[in-house]
Amino acid sequence: MNRIAVYCGSSPGADPVYANAARALGAEMAARGIGLVFGGGRIGLMGVIADAVLEAGGEAIGVIPTALEEKELAHTGCSELHVVSTMHERKSLMADFAKGFIAMPGGFGTLDEIFEMLTWGQLGYHTRPCGFLNISGYYDSLFTFLDHCVEARFVTHVHRKMIITETDPAALLDSMQTFAAPDQAKWLDRFDL
Repeated sequence: MNRIAVYCGSSPGADPVYANAARALGAEMAARGIGLVFGGGRIGLMGVIADAVLEAGGEAIGVIPTALEEKELAHTGCSELHVVSTMHERKSLMADFAKGFIAMPGGFGTLDEIFEMLTWGQLGYHTRPCGFLNISGYYDSLFTFLDHCVEARFVTHVHRKMIITETDPAALLDSMQTFAAPDQAKWLDRFDL
């Protein structure tokens, strides 16, 4: 993986542990020669991880919609900044650049972006790893809900296992390096669980 898209909050969050984790992930990516693809913002965890990658001599490619750039939220110091017209274009271009995807703590946008990549993987549109850096149990309730989705037969066990989760940046990158995409159709009625 030469580049990973990291989806995360445009806020730093209530606990400094989130920003510390963003700095650690950024430094670890740069140390491994993995470029960052991010939402192009200079604020929140987005700005923290981009700054960490850049400070460590790594590559940070930002992709931001015009509307957010016009609000002066763009990170103008990144390696490349791509300004696009819509959020759909942003997500598509970020996916084109990235060989893997990570969700750090964030809100609606973070969840939208990582779940779109998981859905594309489930449908076989890509075979790239999707990971969650689960800082301080931030995503524990989400994972409980996803286990419920499996029990309710809306997600298969195989596709639930597509989600890589770690609490440490280095461990997450290691797990993503060894990811093998499932070779199973999405549709539940075509096989036994």
